[in-house]
Amino acid sequence: QVQLVESGGGLVQAGGSLRLSCAASRRAFAMAWFRQAPGKEREIVGAITWSGDRTYDADSVKGRFTISRDNAKNTVYLQMNSLKPEDTAVYYCAAGQWGLDSSKYHYWGQGTQVTVSS
Repeated sequence: QVQLVESGGGLVQAGGSLRLSCAASRRAFAMAWFRQAPGKEREIVGAITWSGDRTYDADSVKGRFTISRDNAKNTVYLQMNSLKPEDTAVYYCAAGQWGLDSSKYHYWGQGTQVTVSS
């Protein structure tokens, strides 16, 4: 069992930045951030292995968002820069196997709301 606690969401103006954190009770093989906007399907934003040998950034956020991890703290981060209104969503941290599909991740955080105003 892996427990995940997210923090760092909020309201920000377009062009601003936020950093999301996800503290894990123990490490699974990989961690990922997903997001879900109202009326849309959940989509992957980024993924990383605890070893750091694999990372993934979705095309929609490439160059703006960066996923990273701190092994000593069992914490994964999502640094979000140049935020756009279309980034507004509930962001979820997930732990599990490596992959781009939500079915690869068996443990999920409670979600944190990110709202970007224009």
